[in-house]
Amino acid sequence: MRQRLLWKLLIGHIVPVFAVTALVVWHAINRSAAQYYTVLTGHYRIAPDDAHRMFLSAIHRDLLVGTLIALALTLLLTYLLTRWVLRPLFQIAAVTRKVAVGNYSERVNVVSRYEVGQLVDAFNDMADNLEKIERLRKNMVADIAHELRTPLTNLRGYLEGLSDSVIPPSRDTFRMLEQEVLRLVHLVEDLQQLARADAAKAFLDLQELSLHELLGQIMDLYRPNFQEKDIAVEWHLEPDSDTITADRDKLLQAIRNLIDNAWKYTPRGGTVSISTMRSAEGVRTVFANTGAVIAEDDIPFLFERFFRADRSRSRDAGGAGIGLSIVKELIEAHGGTVGAESDTSGTRVWFMLPA
Repeated sequence: MRQRLLWKLLIGHIVPVFAVTALVVWHAINRSAAQYYTVLTGHYRIAPDDAHRMFLSAIHRDLLVGTLIALALTLLLTYLLTRWVLRPLFQIAAVTRKVAVGNYSERVNVVSRYEVGQLVDAFNDMADNLEKIERLRKNMVADIAHELRTPLTNLRGYLEGLSDSVIPPSRDTFRMLEQEVLRLVHLVEDLQQLARADAAKAFLDLQELSLHELLGQIMDLYRPNFQEKDIAVEWHLEPDSDTITADRDKLLQAIRNLIDNAWKYTPRGGTVSISTMRSAEGVRTVFANTGAVIAEDDIPFLFERFFRADRSRSRDAGGAGIGLSIVKELIEAHGGTVGAESDTSGTRVWFMLPA
């Protein structure tokens, strides 16, 4: 394939140009020579036939030799130039075959400021994204298996104990089994929410909403939870940041997940602050809470699926790590962005909806 493409480029660009040029020059020499000798024979009364024939033969021979030399030199230089231009394309083809069979670590090593370099950069970016997606897919499968293994193992152990009469069939035992089943149900519901969030962009029911009202509505649901942990809630809502255009149900889901996240990770007696502000980019909503500082290296991964800043925490304490992923999908479906930052003053998670 490489040689076919190379020779097609050479033949398609060089041979027609040289053929046309040679024919034009050949015809021009024949016509000019004839006119020139006509003038000479009329002025000097010289028989033109033999001299004319010798002149044309010499010119044609020199023209043919010069054309062949120029064609050979041009073919050589164009061949080398074309190979240099096509080398990145050959590398991309080779790397593409490796990527197609699942090897996402290969990259094209070409440095250029021009179009080929831009193509190589775009290809390498695509390979980086594919490698990242594949890594996340594998991690997600492993995390789902881990999340399912614990409750299923517990259920199996207790059911075997009940079957062998090792564990008495008491009310507490059945309540514990019910809790394990509910853990499985909650995980499946989280995965369903995540799947719906992935497809949210195609099913948005956009309408004009009151952002402050939605925040208050979810906070009313969680007020008993905050009061149980003696968490103080502070509000900083700018009046001009109230009206937004969004899908009510999907935005409520995103707000619910963020408030639930703030409640879970704020220590007893801590503080949660909810603020909104409008800027040229849109309306920004920030959920800030006191508590442990999240490592700077972990911040970029907070919105990845099944990621946990504290790897040691259990699902009972912190969930499956899907909540912020759902928020990211839902907000980006609206054309917005999400982000987070953490320092000694607390952790701040925010989303921005377009104006």
